[in-house]
Amino acid sequence: MLMALAGRRTAPQILLRSSWQSVNIGDIGHTPGALSLLEKYLPEAEVTLWPGRLEHGSRGLLERGFPKLKIVEGAVGEDGKPTTPELARAWAETDLYVSGSGSGFPASANALAFLQATGKPVGVFGVSLDPVSGLTPGRDAGGGTLQSLRARAMALPAGHLEADLRTVIDRVAFFYCRDTITRDYLRQQRVKSPVVEFGPDAQLGMKLRDDEKGWAWLRSRGLQEGRFISVIPRLRYTPYYKIRNVPRVPADDVRDAINNRTTEADHAKLREMMVRYVRATGHKVMVCAEMTYEVELGKQVLVDPLPEDVKKNVVWRESYWLPDEAASIYAKAAAVVSVECHSPLIAYKVGTPAFYVRQPTDTCKGQMYRDMGADDWFFEVDETSGAELWQRLERVVRRPAEARAQVKRIMAGVETRQKAMVEQVRRAASGLRR
Repeated sequence: MLMALAGRRTAPQILLRSSWQSVNIGDIGHTPGALSLLEKYLPEAEVTLWPGRLEHGSRGLLERGFPKLKIVEGAVGEDGKPTTPELARAWAETDLYVSGSGSGFPASANALAFLQATGKPVGVFGVSLDPVSGLTPGRDAGGGTLQSLRARAMALPAGHLEADLRTVIDRVAFFYCRDTITRDYLRQQRVKSPVVEFGPDAQLGMKLRDDEKGWAWLRSRGLQEGRFISVIPRLRYTPYYKIRNVPRVPADDVRDAINNRTTEADHAKLREMMVRYVRATGHKVMVCAEMTYEVELGKQVLVDPLPEDVKKNVVWRESYWLPDEAASIYAKAAAVVSVECHSPLIAYKVGTPAFYVRQPTDTCKGQMYRDMGADDWFFEVDETSGAELWQRLERVVRRPAEARAQVKRIMAGVETRQKAMVEQVRRAASGLRR
């Protein structure tokens, strides 16, 4: 085993494994969200980030927002040990390894390697582990409504969990699931971690904003506080082969076919809502992206098909951005309506009402909206209509004080959970401190 260095400092040392990718502002936001919560509830801790990818300006975002943060690079070799001296030192010095929010327990093999090499505790900070979603060769598509996902997950036999995942989950000090479908599935699988609880996505903790940049952009586009909504599109399957510029595989053909068949129907509902909103209020709509590929998608499926009298009130955000600027802009919006999962979370954090319109090919992570009390603003895209979206949105824009009070109630419950999550971090880190 790697041995801790002599002369350990008294402050808790935490190694955060996060920043899985940067082509999605939600994935970027996981890391500053976790760092913000640790800073708020465990301010004495010294945190080192072991990132996956810090691209598209995400490194600078963290350096500006958390000037004391240490960042170490490296991987795990075939011998199960760090490949760089700085990562080896971080393993040796840390009291606790925390795996950040994401889908499917990202880098679980790294967590297991750390456990085996150091014997020190590992904790998991808000992930979804969907046991039933996903594309199945020869079938139309995986997934389904959250109700169907829960039923199928609960029907799985007790030995269903993959052996490698069970090995590490059985040994972690705590495992916070960002949705109760994941939590209930793991409990049914009888994992041995002493803490398996609901703990919301770390994005909900992010404190960072860029008001100067965000508000300047709003002024340049004629968008006024409370007099616009933000709308975010999404394909049912993200075209990662295009984003990453890698060769297609046979499953991409299936995914593309599903996207081609469903994209118009999904976004026609959002367009109907936008048309009704503009004609009823005279206010504006901002079409923006959560993922890089959605910049152009928004123009194609939300802006270009609109009638001319509505289109003149629509502003297309023609560039990708970072979550701090998004937070500042969403703070000024009357509401955010998104087919992506994380933009509404950014909005809630800054006090803005937000709808999540979930597609059946997305994972069970959408259950967190119901778990945190946002049921009124959660929609299954195949079970709703543009008229229903507008009916619900009209209540928000006509009664903004009531809607923002609802956001406060939602966030009060979230903050109670967040505090409990960081308390488990404190306990686990203290267990090895001398």
